[in-house]
Amino acid sequence: MALVYINGEFFPPEEAKISVFDHGFLYGDGVFEGIRVYNGRVFKLDEHLQRLYRGAKAIMLKVPQTPEQLKQTVLGCVSRSGLRDPYIRLVISRGKGDLGLDPNKCSDGAGLIIIVDKIALYPRSIYEEGLRMITVMTRRNLHTATNPAIKSLNYLNNIIARLEVSQAGYMEGLMLNQEGYAAEATGDNIFIYRDGRLITPPVNVGILQGITRDVVIDLARQMGLETREERFTLYDIYTADECFLTGTAAEIVPVVELDGRQIGDGRPGEKTRQLTARFHEITQSEGMAL
Repeated sequence: MALVYINGEFFPPEEAKISVFDHGFLYGDGVFEGIRVYNGRVFKLDEHLQRLYRGAKAIMLKVPQTPEQLKQTVLGCVSRSGLRDPYIRLVISRGKGDLGLDPNKCSDGAGLIIIVDKIALYPRSIYEEGLRMITVMTRRNLHTATNPAIKSLNYLNNIIARLEVSQAGYMEGLMLNQEGYAAEATGDNIFIYRDGRLITPPVNVGILQGITRDVVIDLARQMGLETREERFTLYDIYTADECFLTGTAAEIVPVVELDGRQIGDGRPGEKTRQLTARFHEITQSEGMAL
């Protein structure tokens, strides 16, 4: 069953509450992670926690547990839920303060929230037939503003882009950076396969360094695919042989069209299918047991 953990206590979802003065609610002041469980094993938990702590350090937010303590708390929450393949949302908020911006007024310390539930971003047909996308007008955040490398609770940049996508009648959209290079989708990283090479944007174009992104890079290299992290433009996507998105919740999603241009032959590509199959293999055999 779905459950919510808040600062040491467990609640059913309909009874879970935080203060309206919490800076996570008032200002998006905090960090979070989305984590998958496959067959009772938490996938890439250490990597998710490392990214969480890095983000918290960047915004000078003290996580209320040590990494080892938090790991055991997460495992305990999943075990208590009884779910074999849930999605975990791990949130660290600045905590309760006042109506002002000053984070030093959050005297009760950071809030720790863990939600264990199910998630499904796309219907099964998308994975079988491929996703149609558009490029949105909203540009990805500058790294000198709210750095996209921080998985913060402030996702307004992504939400505005997603509104564009929805109003246009699509399910996902591509965001460019301020220089016009491909950055990422509204919630996932992007890869293209072109001229025998797998390419994904480097972190310094202004993206989140995705956990699934890193897994796919490793898998591709193990499969003997030349894999690069380099900048590319819309032209490179339009003329690619294959394209796909990666993310913890989405996993690997084939993209068959961008801005009305068919990618490849308009079907999920061979390399995409091979990587997806290998990804599903390791998610069933790797991970931290409960």
